[in-house]
Amino acid sequence: MPRRPHVPLPLPRLLAAVLAVALLLVPALATTPTAAAPATAAAADYCAGRCNDILPPGENGNATLAEILLNRVFGTRPAHTDDQLGPYASLASGYPGLTEAGLRSFFNDASFGVPADQVASTASPRSDVTIVRDKATGVPHVTGTTRYGTEFGAGYAAAQDRLWVMDLFRHVGRGELSGFAGGAAANRQLEQTFWRAAPYTEAELQQQIDVLSSRGGRAAQALADASAYLDGINKYIQQAYDSRTFPGEYDLTGHVDPITNAGSIAPFTLTDLVALASVIGALFGSGGGGELASAQVKSAAEARYGKDAGDAVWRSLREAEDPEAVQTLHDGQAFPYATVPDDPRGVAMPDPGSVVSEPEVYDATGSAQSAATGAKGVLPGNLLSAKHGMSNALLVSGAHTDDGHPVAVFGPQTGYFAPQLLMLEELQGPGISARGAAFAGLSFYVELGRGQDYAWSATSAGQDITDTYAVPLCTSDGSPVTTSSNSYLWHGTCTPFERLERKDAWSPTTADSTPAGSYTLVSYRTNYGLVSARGTVGGAPVAFTSLRSTYRHEADSIIGFQEFNDPGAVHDAASFQQAAQDINYTFNWFYADSRDIAYYNSGSNPVRAPGVDPGLPVLAQPAYEWADFDPAGNTARYTPPAEHPQSVNQDYYVSWNNKQATGYTAAGFGNGSVHRANLLDARVKSLVQQGKVSRVALTRAMEGAALTDLRAEDVLPDLIRVLRSAPVTDPAALAALQNLEAWLADGGTRHESSPGSGAYADADAIRVMDAWWPLLADGVMRPGLGDQLFTALTGALQIDESPSGRSGGSGPVSANEAIPHKGSSFQYGWWSYLDKDLRAVLGDGVAGPLARPFCGGGDLAACRTVLLNTLAQAAAQGPAQVYPGDGDCAAGDQWCADTVIQRPLGGVTDAKTTWQNRPTYQQVVQFPAHR
Repeated sequence: MPRRPHVPLPLPRLLAAVLAVALLLVPALATTPTAAAPATAAAADYCAGRCNDILPPGENGNATLAEILLNRVFGTRPAHTDDQLGPYASLASGYPGLTEAGLRSFFNDASFGVPADQVASTASPRSDVTIVRDKATGVPHVTGTTRYGTEFGAGYAAAQDRLWVMDLFRHVGRGELSGFAGGAAANRQLEQTFWRAAPYTEAELQQQIDVLSSRGGRAAQALADASAYLDGINKYIQQAYDSRTFPGEYDLTGHVDPITNAGSIAPFTLTDLVALASVIGALFGSGGGGELASAQVKSAAEARYGKDAGDAVWRSLREAEDPEAVQTLHDGQAFPYATVPDDPRGVAMPDPGSVVSEPEVYDATGSAQSAATGAKGVLPGNLLSAKHGMSNALLVSGAHTDDGHPVAVFGPQTGYFAPQLLMLEELQGPGISARGAAFAGLSFYVELGRGQDYAWSATSAGQDITDTYAVPLCTSDGSPVTTSSNSYLWHGTCTPFERLERKDAWSPTTADSTPAGSYTLVSYRTNYGLVSARGTVGGAPVAFTSLRSTYRHEADSIIGFQEFNDPGAVHDAASFQQAAQDINYTFNWFYADSRDIAYYNSGSNPVRAPGVDPGLPVLAQPAYEWADFDPAGNTARYTPPAEHPQSVNQDYYVSWNNKQATGYTAAGFGNGSVHRANLLDARVKSLVQQGKVSRVALTRAMEGAALTDLRAEDVLPDLIRVLRSAPVTDPAALAALQNLEAWLADGGTRHESSPGSGAYADADAIRVMDAWWPLLADGVMRPGLGDQLFTALTGALQIDESPSGRSGGSGPVSANEAIPHKGSSFQYGWWSYLDKDLRAVLGDGVAGPLARPFCGGGDLAACRTVLLNTLAQAAAQGPAQVYPGDGDCAAGDQWCADTVIQRPLGGVTDAKTTWQNRPTYQQVVQFPAHR
């Protein structure tokens, strides 16, 4: 939606001009909810009060301009904007003494319906739907007498709670965030990376809808549901605009005049939902695509060690099928996919130094020519480009629980935002019965949650559904072919690139002071996917393209989510797995009812040509294309459901974005002997061995892992053994070592010394580890790898992912950084490399060892010297060096550097909370009965 020219009011003038209006509106706002009424009859609920959930910071994500200004001036806040943040944060200190009765101090009651004495408000935007909100959290409980009314109510409630977030993401999904929310550098970075990953014309968004419509059956019903949902959204928009109760961010960004109310909020359309779905698919439901980085590691390894020895080093660092990797399926099941061939065919190795990333910004004017801005932006610029590890799940079968019924503690890690990207809801109507979480703007179905007698959740799977092709460039006029040529060979015919454009322009607003600017985003598309880079292969100019199986198919998964919500479709483990097959995103799906636990890995896994290595770029030739590939609709033959990892009633399941099963080859680097899923696996395995696992015990296991430093639990013991192989005589190194040993004895956790202290117990040891890790990785690995291979490897797998989002030391900054204050940590790093190498130096048996020794060249004494020297360097670094500070924390404030911050997407902000590495939305469930 293009924004009209707007001259921003400075915030002090805006406050003066609007505060009086705000104060006048407050009494009206306070009495807006409809008077409480008796609750509607709840649907059948077989959980008997043993289903709980939590989603910080709060359900209410809309604040009017009046409420935003009052928040800024007086610190007041709208109801239910942060009432789930305190219980969520408090589990970090409360979990050791957790009891069954105490679970409700940290989680919501996720029962169906609302008791009459807990009804806060009742509203009926249509005669066939009622929206009841509870007093405790303000969650909407939508009950419809017709399916249309149910979905209309879902849309109306979504707009009440997340309208601004929905609007942000429909613009992200079109590559036009800057024109909507402002030209801050982060906004521009985000829309650029999205345009690189999933550019669409409006006609192509509509085409996804048309394809669904033509399928009939459930697809046609899903579109009818989505249309009703949109009607509810748009009714709320009109009512909120007329009453001036819409989110105040529309005023602050110049879409509506805060004094006259002139302006508009564009209604939502079906293509908006597809745009939203494309963002979610790019964020959480894709996998693979790192073939160029892998090729550069291979090339550097061969340059360092020679072809055969270098290939062996590359394979060992890649850890595509590491025998020591923790797996979700551990009963010996094998599901071969994306297998690495011994002698791959069609490999297109880029010539060293030839690869140049494809630019997406053209014709920049004004502030678009500046890379930095004073304004922060509404979303992290690297939200899509940074590596993500999301979600965990812990499930124990009834054979090992306290009462014979399965227990599950699971949920997605979707980051922390205010308001949250997800929202809670309950939907009850014909063919729909569920409560849980859904992404704002796509909440016509509950996407993760519970039904009448079952619950489900997912973790990002990330299996390899994206390939890189080396596409030969050509010219049709006989001119010399260069890497700048914009035509390519398709089955022998010189074919022009398809150019996809998005023009973005912005001007300063009250919310974003970035000066006016504009540019054109350009993505070039081929039949082999989107152009991501250019270079040469064997001296010949090529474009490297990225082909993802779910591109142009983001809307297809609507069918599976519909089935999850339908008690007639899902009634046991087998029917749940059947429904999960209708989701093409790469997810690990988990299920629990009173009898069974189950697992299924979803995704459109393309069938590759025989002998193709999915971890390297491939020659763009018919012989190496996906089976039955048709570029017109980006379709191919996919592996059948039976070949996807799946299981029912394994003794337990854990998942934290780790390897799924034997033979199911990991996409990218980092699935080796040390993985954060080890933290879950060790704890749940121990519980199962003890027996009688309860909801409390499994929650404690999750939270214990959530506070543990992976490096301390799984690598520090190796380091100590090397260091203690001879007396440590240096006083500084000895003191640091003793602190680390004491921390390990305390559990290697990062927890406050007392609740609310704002300081860690074992703070010195934690500081030393944070400083030591990058120095350690450099000191152990660089001498053997050499500079070129070391740098290439950091491009495939970052060295560290500490809670603070960065680690000091001499390593390359880009190899040590992550998104700060995001909670999720220890997904990506070199912990497995050091663990395997140090155990080899110590003489331990190592399955799947590195192809050559690194620490001290394999000599224990020399390795020990490296560890002592780097430890002394780390110990000498003060807190301000290790934690240099940012816009939210002062330099040297260790606890603050780690804290979780609900990234403000709007005008109301939340307090920092102590670090936890756990799902954003989380369920704790144990069903005692079944239909």
